[in-house]
Amino acid sequence: MASQLRLHLAATPPLVLPHLRHLPRPLCPTLNPIRARLLPLPVPRVLSHARPARAVGGGIEPKEGVVAEGKESGGEPLLVGEDSAAFELKDQSVASWAYFAGILAAVLVALNVLWIDPGTGVGTKFLDAVASVSDSHEVVMLLLTIIFAVVHSGMASLRESGEKIVGERAYRVLFAGISLPLVVTTIVYFINHRYDGIQLWQVQGITGIHELVWISSFISFFFLYPSTFNLLEVAAVDKPKLHMWETGIMRITRHPQMVGQVIWCLAHTLWIGNSVAVAASVGLISHHLFGAWNGDRRLVSRYGEAFEVLKKRTSVVPFAAILDGRQKLPKDYHKEFFRLPYVAITILTLGAYFAHPLMQASSYQLPW
Repeated sequence: MASQLRLHLAATPPLVLPHLRHLPRPLCPTLNPIRARLLPLPVPRVLSHARPARAVGGGIEPKEGVVAEGKESGGEPLLVGEDSAAFELKDQSVASWAYFAGILAAVLVALNVLWIDPGTGVGTKFLDAVASVSDSHEVVMLLLTIIFAVVHSGMASLRESGEKIVGERAYRVLFAGISLPLVVTTIVYFINHRYDGIQLWQVQGITGIHELVWISSFISFFFLYPSTFNLLEVAAVDKPKLHMWETGIMRITRHPQMVGQVIWCLAHTLWIGNSVAVAASVGLISHHLFGAWNGDRRLVSRYGEAFEVLKKRTSVVPFAAILDGRQKLPKDYHKEFFRLPYVAITILTLGAYFAHPLMQASSYQLPW
């Protein structure tokens, strides 16, 4: 999964609760055909090692070495990637979601017993070992983000090889089992020590700053990478896949997770205004910048020329491909956001805002 750690800010007045990148999300979109029709088009160029492709997401589900060329009758280019955030209730399996609920409950219990609980878990010993390196909260904060980044990006890079050895589902379980405790530790440490640094500026009393930070944080959640919505794959109920998304938020930026993290970090660093916040933001932004490069590398390795086509008509900088004409938005582009996953994001983000006191209280109970 694409990397991603979002730290929680618990300030007064409370701000939007950031999310855990690797915690399961409440929705699992499926790959459903969208409006784009597969009208007659030039014969795709298929490399010798290509596998057959099946229609998905209004175009062609990307396969290694397969490139579709041509345009729809309306002049819009055919999709080579997948339709993001698509979700149809009629396609869902009650048994799969029941299985997911059981897995989630088991994971939370195991996380508490084996890592969080100071009496039975090893999380406190891990953090004590990291903190023994320096008395500086800034250094410890940076070290925690670096450890998470190395593990997360490292395991993502080794995913293809690892899946060949243990299988897709087993590797996903291993990946989540290592990443989740690290992200929880980093978030709790940040909440508990966010005001322990050197104060560099103080703008919390300025009219409009809280509203600016709140709105920025809220917007940042809509830049979640679409794979985050695939909860059944996140929990390995469905076989995990390396997806190449093309619609929705991907039209704005090819690396929405990175953009959302930058927005969140800048907003919260502005609000807190001290050295600990700066250290956390430097670590997180650096990790996501690397993740953007590494994500492109993995996709070109998996999908070859199909990804090169997608890359030419998308951009890393938000809206750049749209402004220079490389990305042609369909007339009903707004409908790509009028989907259940984005409704859920809105509800959960607002709920997290009001849950800040509870999250603070839970974090303060840990000696981290």
